[in-house]
Amino acid sequence: MNFNVPAQVKTLYNMTHQEIDTFEKLHSQLISFHTELTSLSKKEQNGPVNEFKLRFINALISKINSVLGEKYRPFEDFAQFDSDTLPSNSDVTMILGQYLGCMEKMRADNIFIKSAQWYWRSGEQETNIKTSAPQKIK
Repeated sequence: MNFNVPAQVKTLYNMTHQEIDTFEKLHSQLISFHTELTSLSKKEQNGPVNEFKLRFINALISKINSVLGEKYRPFEDFAQFDSDTLPSNSDVTMILGQYLGCMEKMRADNIFIKSAQWYWRSGEQETNIKTSAPQKIK
């Protein structure tokens, strides 16, 4: 069954099954970091993120930047946090929230609904990879 995809989408979005798997893994990790940092930010908003956590956050952001590409990256001039001047919990929480929104936008652009169930699409092809309904982007 073919579904209607605008012409510009057909050429811009062609995630493979492996890319979808990678996206979902990175998205899950991002949600986990965001939840953790949100909790820390509530306790000590201006407290610095420790170097151990920042190393993993920067590695994750680097991978996410390559997945999002220029079209979906939240900030074209942001690559990672400076480990020499540790950012605050609230700064990291804010940036991770921006990445969550951009990942959701990319996901929303690459899913479709059939029989009341949401699925990923791979280019013009329907997949059997289930996902949740798109979220409202804040």
